[in-house]
Amino acid sequence: MSESFAAIGLVNPKSPTNVGGVLRAAGCYQAQAVYFNGNRYAKAAKYHTDTKNIADNIPIQQVDDLTSLKVPGRSLVCIELVEGATPLPQFTHPDNAIYVFGPEDGSLPQEIVDAADAVVYVPTTGCMNLAATVNVLLYDRMAKRSSGFDASQILTSRDTNNRLVVG
Repeated sequence: MSESFAAIGLVNPKSPTNVGGVLRAAGCYQAQAVYFNGNRYAKAAKYHTDTKNIADNIPIQQVDDLTSLKVPGRSLVCIELVEGATPLPQFTHPDNAIYVFGPEDGSLPQEIVDAADAVVYVPTTGCMNLAATVNVLLYDRMAKRSSGFDASQILTSRDTNNRLVVG
């Protein structure tokens, strides 16, 4: 797998629980940063839900304008149920991307969609919550970019109480 950059951008996230789930997904799938705008999460952040303390290793930063994170060589990819969007199974992930997700109780602003290099949706029946969508997107990126998987990940990733083996 070549060097890459993946970060998550969240538009005015509402729920500290979902942001905690996003941070956990970022840690599991090696995203380098989480950015958010708006003020709802900043007010709710005291209700700490980052159960794996991922924020100690992956920065979470408030920014005024998520489109400002689109710099040369980095693609802005919106993930939203938008007419004309590319289904995730057909999407080729860029090497360097910021993936922007709408709030739990709304949609992405049109100006962010207009600034995007790509707009992608996860084909589902109904809509998933924010943290679930981030997990699916980052898993898809990892699966499509990997040339193979190493079983040693099981030993380093599983819970300390899990000692199961396939017999």
